[in-house]
Amino acid sequence: MFDNTTLVLSGQDAFEFLQAQLTSDLDKIPKDSPPALSAWCSPKGRVICLFRIRRGGEDSWRLTLPVALADAVSQRLVMYRFRSKVSIDRETTAAADLGVPKGDSEATWRKSLIVAGVPYVDSAQSERFTPHMLNLDLLGAVDFDKGCYPGQEIVARTHFRGASKRRLRRFSANTEQKPGDKVQMAGRDAGEVVNALSGDLLAVVPVDGSDFSIAGEPLVPETLPYGDDAGG
Repeated sequence: MFDNTTLVLSGQDAFEFLQAQLTSDLDKIPKDSPPALSAWCSPKGRVICLFRIRRGGEDSWRLTLPVALADAVSQRLVMYRFRSKVSIDRETTAAADLGVPKGDSEATWRKSLIVAGVPYVDSAQSERFTPHMLNLDLLGAVDFDKGCYPGQEIVARTHFRGASKRRLRRFSANTEQKPGDKVQMAGRDAGEVVNALSGDLLAVVPVDGSDFSIAGEPLVPETLPYGDDAGG
């Protein structure tokens, strides 16, 4: 569904394994709740992928991610599994795995993410941004009280020192933009488009910047439901 696939991790060690890998606290995801947003980071604190994660059956978890990342992520998860009793299978994504109403189109879903300020990390964005750059801390996708996970020390240091100089912001433009487009400020590249659709876009830009443009096209700042111009 929507170019996504769902990894099902199950087994008696599935909880402990995922709890040691993801940025969110699985203990805080209730049974039968909508999917939660969580990140899997590299040891350097860069986001490899974002999961929409929810509980499956007993001792199982459903992690939904873009199809383009599925093979690489699955193989990498297996490398981290070691002797843990965890099986990793792939299933077709259901509407409930993404938390969208049945019948919604992909365009409607992607537009809703942009309006909500929720990034969608595909293969082109993998390992390019930290959780703070993508506002994941503001979206509740990072728990700073849980135990260690890959990149945790770097992510925590950024958070407690308030050192993130770039953040995700929403803009609109009169022309169509695309992920990867460079955002300019004062004639110089200053940021990058993460997601874009029909003139709406999310871009990672300097928190203290203004008057952004793409190829001479001015970008109009738009509000985010969790606040504008979030500082580090």
